[in-house]
Order: sequence, then C-alpha cells, then structure tokens
Amino acid sequence: MKWKNLVVGVDGSASSRAALQWAYDVALAQNAELTTLMTWRPVPPPPSGSASTYNPEYDDTDQAAVAEKELLEIIRDELGDDPAVLIRPKVLAGRAAKALIDASQDADLLVVGSRGIGGFAGMLLGSVSQHVAAHAVCTVVVVRSPSGDESATVADGLSSSDDPS
Repeated sequence: MKWKNLVVGVDGSASSRAALQWAYDVALAQNAELTTLMTWRPVPPPPSGSASTYNPEYDDTDQAAVAEKELLEIIRDELGDDPAVLIRPKVLAGRAAKALIDASQDADLLVVGSRGIGGFAGMLLGSVSQHVAAHAVCTVVVVRSPSGDESATVADGLSSSDDPS
C-alpha cells in the first residue's frame, strides 16, 4: 500500500517522539507528506473570588504560540533542521483524540505514540491512542518508545494526549 498523506500526533512524550521518527521514516520511504499535529487546551479563568496567579493578558494566542514553538522544537530535535520530506506542523486548540480522529478523514495513515504525557504509569496503551485506534477512519499505527520510558518532556499548559475527549 502506498501512503501519500501521513499524520502523526506529537505531545513531547517519549512515545510520541518515537511515533514522529517512525512516521518520518515511512514518509521518506514512500515520498509522502507528513503532518505533525499538536493540541493545546485553553486555560479557563479561575472561579470568581478565588486567589490565583491567572493572568488575563496571557490569552489563547499566547498558548497557541507556546504550543507551536514546542512542536517546532520537537521536530527539529527529532528530525534535524532540514528534513528530507515535507513536514506540515499543525497546532490546534482542543482535545487530542478528537483532533487526531478529525485529521484521519484526510489522512492515509495516522501515527500515534502508545502513551502520552498524562495518564497512569504502567499502562500499555494510553486513552488517546486507544480512542484513536477505535475511531479513526484511516489506518492507525501505535508506536511505543524504544526505551519503554513514556515520561513527559513538554511544557506545562499543553494538552495531555491521554485525554480521550
């Protein structure tokens, strides 16, 4: 089977980095385009009357910029400064599973890590990868990190990829 449009979910976890590398290798072998997808969740303001460090000037635009910067750094860390295939970084507000399932509508192959930055230690499959595998409309590949270390490396404030909704 020839795949032309690959989508990979990236959240900075070890398994999402392994998924990115795996998807890149396939894209390179098949001369395909690779869309990297990262989500972020808006931080709601605190309940009125509560003491908080919430800064209303730190808005959704700032959060999107933080996520975009993080995604570009992960791509550069994993694939270098000049990847040999077309990489389309995409950052969306919302829940990871929904964004990935939506992206599967136009993809030939969807690649996710086995565990993201949230969830319970010791689980073999995170809720996002499980949800995506069950509901995506294209072929899905779930990649584990080579070391088996599924710990997080992303900045606080980005979406947990283990949130299924």
